[in-house]
Amino acid sequence: MAGTGAHVREVHVAVGVIVREGRVLIARRPDHVHQGGLLEFPGGKVEPEESVQDALVREIAEETGLQIAADCLQPVIGIRHDYGDKRVFLDVWRTDQARGKAHGREGQTIDWMCPEQLRDEDFPAANRPIIRALRLPFLLAITGDIQAGDAGVRQLSNALSKLPAVLPASDRASLVLLRAPGMAAEEYCSLAESASDLCETVGVGLLVHGSVSVFDENPDAAGLHLPWREAEKLDARPVPSGVWLGVSCHDAHEIDHAVVIGADYVTLGPVKQTTTHPDTPAMGWMEFRELVSRATIPVFALGGLEPADLDQVKQSGGQGVAGIGYWWPASCA
Repeated sequence: MAGTGAHVREVHVAVGVIVREGRVLIARRPDHVHQGGLLEFPGGKVEPEESVQDALVREIAEETGLQIAADCLQPVIGIRHDYGDKRVFLDVWRTDQARGKAHGREGQTIDWMCPEQLRDEDFPAANRPIIRALRLPFLLAITGDIQAGDAGVRQLSNALSKLPAVLPASDRASLVLLRAPGMAAEEYCSLAESASDLCETVGVGLLVHGSVSVFDENPDAAGLHLPWREAEKLDARPVPSGVWLGVSCHDAHEIDHAVVIGADYVTLGPVKQTTTHPDTPAMGWMEFRELVSRATIPVFALGGLEPADLDQVKQSGGQGVAGIGYWWPASCA
């Protein structure tokens, strides 16, 4: 890979997200190395002719004493990052089937931490999308046709009562995206306020949908999801770092722009043909996998998908499934 006036090699690094009882294995980098003193996920360089899975099996054993099988690893995300003096490709894989007791075999401090304890400033910049992936759920629930006022709150309450039945056993706290593009702004704002209170009582975060002004009117929401028509107007992150920012994307250009404006995740689709948009061509799994492979933030697959598609999404490097049909009843009055 050519740099300005020099040939800069990209270092392929295998990164392991080792999960045990909801906590993640974290190490502290020695002070004398690149990015020394910061926290990191265990792993190391992939050697020539070595697969990333084999590299992780070797590195995790060398660094922590834990034993993992190559076939129990699932892709999480791939991140290319230029530190200026060094370019890296972080190839991140996850397992919850590590065996043994972890200890720092190279003198490093290690610990098991909850995802909510992980702070951006404690990690190298390239690691931050990994933190997003760990905190985000595997299923992003999007509301279907919803009414304004109390009727809409009842619809949401009914749907939320059924949501746990479709969540994977290993999923984290859920996020619900309140999507009502045809609703008047004032009615949406009122519904969002009531919906946020309802979601909070059941331990679910509510994302509002629309322009930046929608979040300004609902600052207690868990975050803002921007349709592409709103995202393309922006050149910087429009919401605080402590809340979620998502963008609806359909191609590589839109994903790249979402990264530029500081999005935490994107939805990408349609992967399959949908009944709601029958004239929109589906991209299929091959194109989805290709687009995800060059994305540097978590990607939810969207369009005609069910929780049963989650394994396919993960094997394609995606974060999870976003959708309406799998949780929002056709009639939830």
